[in-house]
Amino acid sequence: MTATHAPRSENDSLSVSVVVYRPDLALLTRTLSSLEAACNALRVKTPAFTATLYLVDNGGLPDLSADLQALQDRGIASETISGHGNVGYGRGHNLAIERSVSRYHLVLNPDIDLDANALVNALDFFAKHPEAGLLTPRIGDDEGRLQYLCRRYPTLLDLFVRGFLPDQIRRLFARRLSRYEMRDVINDRDVVWDPPIVSGCFMLFRTELLKGLAGFDPRYFLYFEDYDLSLRTHERARVVYAPEVRVLHHGGGAARKGSSHIQMFVASAFKFFNRFGWKWL
Repeated sequence: MTATHAPRSENDSLSVSVVVYRPDLALLTRTLSSLEAACNALRVKTPAFTATLYLVDNGGLPDLSADLQALQDRGIASETISGHGNVGYGRGHNLAIERSVSRYHLVLNPDIDLDANALVNALDFFAKHPEAGLLTPRIGDDEGRLQYLCRRYPTLLDLFVRGFLPDQIRRLFARRLSRYEMRDVINDRDVVWDPPIVSGCFMLFRTELLKGLAGFDPRYFLYFEDYDLSLRTHERARVVYAPEVRVLHHGGGAARKGSSHIQMFVASAFKFFNRFGWKWL
């Protein structure tokens, strides 16, 4: 049976939220440059396409007036949201989500490089699959190798092994971690429907759905807010891994960021399991 789908709208619109706290300026400017190129490619295909960038300053944002003006000159509106202090990752994005009047909303990390055709391919996929509400892309590392950032529901042991054990010991749990990271189904070729959890570094939503979910749960300051939002999204729409949408991610892990980040990780994990259910082993 041939699937039917709605054509791409002539008034497609995208809002993008990027939350920063003392950002790496070089990575952030690369992210903005790649976003500009991806929006330009989309505008070539859909001339009426509009984009708005919300840059949420949780603290330490350098002067980016020249970069933002360059985006403005190329048809990407921008608004810097500041003065609220460091309210956390999810609440920062919510400040932008509340303002959004777009058809699609992209939650984007300031350490992501978008492929030039990433947004073209993503919106084409949404047009063909109205059941999809949240899209996660093929995410590569600095060398372009696939990062396995889709997740099955975690156990406490999974999180402890992956986040805190040294490499030599972690290898003993390779099979277990492979299953948690969905390495049996995630690859460069195949669309995967309904991965339980997807990464918050790039979450492309239909905005109406995202607003209906009230964005991120503000009780998480940092970590697990994307786990929480992913699981809640499944209640209203389908989540999809679409490898034709490609990005590069320059991020790191919690265990390598010092004691304060480890404490935040543990606190957020406690909130997550309290809400969705504890799995130990």
